Amino acid sequence: MNGLSVSELCCLFCCPPCPGRIAAKLAFLPPEPTYSLVPEPEPGPGGAGAAPSGPLRTSAATPGRWKIHLTERADFQYGQRELDTIEVFVTKSARANRIACMYVRCVPGARYTVLFSHGNAVDLGQMCSFYVGLGTRIGCNIFSYDYSGYGISSGRPSEKNLYADIDAAWQALRTRYGISPDSIILYGQSIGTVPTVDLASRYECAAVVLHSPLTSGMRVAFPDTKKTYCFDAFPNIEKVSKITSPVLIIHGTEDEVSGPLPVIGLAVTRSSPVPMSWPATTGRTQARSASPVPCVPSASPAATT
Repeated sequence: MNGLSVSELCCLFCCPPCPGRIAAKLAFLPPEPTYSLVPEPEPGPGGAGAAPSGPLRTSAATPGRWKIHLTERADFQYGQRELDTIEVFVTKSARANRIACMYVRCVPGARYTVLFSHGNAVDLGQMCSFYVGLGTRIGCNIFSYDYSGYGISSGRPSEKNLYADIDAAWQALRTRYGISPDSIILYGQSIGTVPTVDLASRYECAAVVLHSPLTSGMRVAFPDTKKTYCFDAFPNIEKVSKITSPVLIIHGTEDEVSGPLPVIGLAVTRSSPVPMSWPATTGRTQARSASPVPCVPSASPAATT
């Protein structure tokens, strides 16, 4: 099971509390980075800092800022015009990790910006094509970030770091771009629903989208679990009732990881009904790759409760 030894499995399930190191091995699969960030070179003929040779795609940037280099593995699906809409920078979390951030200006003057917490085993380089398409389709700008230990973000993946990472992204989005909470849609996909639910339980925003959400670590491993134990990881089910913003849940009917029933349990813990989208006969992989339901609050009744 993801490289765990017998002793580690015993520790995970038989020796609580807080088996954080082992839970991290179960939950996090950071890929090899598919991008890098470099300072924008000073203007000048043949000046230092010119784009390196090789199979890279490079965004334009303002002097004194960062630009992104995408490798072939990022598989960018658009042209230079779309690449130039992508702004990148690095911020620091409360746990002293450097967090890579990406802002995709899909629609000039967009009413809403989506703060997107991506799924497992991907980084910003692999996600940027999806962000361009998503933002263009729903008429929103997209802001995203890499978790500690993903992409070029420093540190190691952990539950505590997830919460600090999204806090840093939230603060950067608000202070750097001046975007108010009522113009921010929080979107979490798979493992990304963990920081999304945590943030949404503490701050009100325009709307919250949970795409293939986890209920808790123990409930994923043991679907019949009814109680949240002190050593359980990612306890979304205990936090979701604290969300006061409109919520949309998207989940496949044949999800092979958590299944639909735990998600129903996640929904009914709220004090008011939660709109849900059920892509028919789709597993977790198909639900992850499906184009999400447009969720702009002013345009979709399904996003309001």
